[in-house]
Amino acid sequence: TTQPEPEAPAEETAHPEPEAPAEETAHPEPEAPAEETTQPEPEAPAEETAHPEPEAPAEETAHPEPEAPAEETAHPEPEAPAEEKETHPQPEAPAGTPPKPATTAARIRSRAPALTTAYKAAATTLKTHDLTGTRAKVHLVLDRSASMRPYFKDGSAQALAEQTLALAAHLDPEATVHVTFFSTELDGTGDLTLTDHENKIDELHAALGRMGRTSYHAAVEAVLAHHEKEAPGTPALVVFQTDGAPDAKTPATQALTDAAKNHPNVHFSFVAFGDPENKAFDYLRKLKTGNTSHFLAGETPKELTDEELYEGVLATWRP
Repeated sequence: TTQPEPEAPAEETAHPEPEAPAEETAHPEPEAPAEETTQPEPEAPAEETAHPEPEAPAEETAHPEPEAPAEETAHPEPEAPAEEKETHPQPEAPAGTPPKPATTAARIRSRAPALTTAYKAAATTLKTHDLTGTRAKVHLVLDRSASMRPYFKDGSAQALAEQTLALAAHLDPEATVHVTFFSTELDGTGDLTLTDHENKIDELHAALGRMGRTSYHAAVEAVLAHHEKEAPGTPALVVFQTDGAPDAKTPATQALTDAAKNHPNVHFSFVAFGDPENKAFDYLRKLKTGNTSHFLAGETPKELTDEELYEGVLATWRP
């Protein structure tokens, strides 16, 4: 009779045990020890492991994830500013690496379409001499001695002016050519621009009156004075057109010698119109100042190709 009595309490303990887990799940986790006494029942431990694992750890891992660290990692990720800073120098580098002309081809096509062919030819010659991207002011000097009359009449002077302007578009961001007319003295000046160059030489020349002799020094001094006022210290290329030797050779040589000393970055590229065998050009052939060069353009300079002219003008210019 004693054995059935313990069975009854076993049943009694069995009834509260299922109730206890229900309360344990609803209330705190500390009552788990009661279930631990009934180890044979695997359900309680399963619940115990289920509560701590999904609840506390899951929440604990959930909190640190959205915590500031997660946001901090989100902020450094869009720290693309660091990448953006890297991308800014990238466009700058290529801009300096492959040299570019001062004026784009698109601007030439829109503002001075008639200069497009000469502009392309100038680009080719500049590249040949490794001068692409060079910056310099460009001047044009035109001889107005009496013997030059045919060259103004047939458009040779105007054609040279347009070729010079197309070259200036590569060298000068302003794409402007200052023109100096000389004969016995300084006859006059003017400017060529992309939007104001057609027939400009003929118009300026017609307004200057009488044609005189050939005084190189008057033109050299006028060009240097203008350049010193306009862009002191800036390299300059002077396309100096003439059809003969200077009437006064000593002042001409002195002016060019002084220019070489006081303005070493100004180069005078002489373009000689007329018979290349003419002894008048011996002056240019024998000229030894380091700031000059000469090109014998022949008796029909207007028939020269743009490439031929640019090759003659740029052959020795190295600013």
